[in-house]
Amino acid sequence: MAHIPYAESLFRTCKYRPDYPRRPFGSVDEARAWTQQFVRWYNLEHKHSALKFVTPAQRHNGVAAAVLDRRKAVYAHAKASNPQRWSRSTRDWDLKDEVWLNPERVQPAELKQCA
Repeated sequence: MAHIPYAESLFRTCKYRPDYPRRPFGSVDEARAWTQQFVRWYNLEHKHSALKFVTPAQRHNGVAAAVLDRRKAVYAHAKASNPQRWSRSTRDWDLKDEVWLNPERVQPAELKQCA
């Protein structure tokens, strides 16, 4: 049951895609083809906000840390070059080890069970 909210979140992402079909698929093969294209986009192109705007593939194949290190350097350089433009610190590009769908709803007991 713990995975149902993630499936619902993924379905929401799916149905709000601009190319989401407005009419039923004409066949199972047509549905499979659209779904395969969506999964490719989601894993390889979609920069996920919970992953600090790296793709799931970048996260899973271990390059996310390098991507985020480059972003930190770009932001640090931008701030150093134009400090009056920054009223606070730059964005936090540290990637967490765990991702929660609704962290504000997680109870301390649930956190212990997942550890």
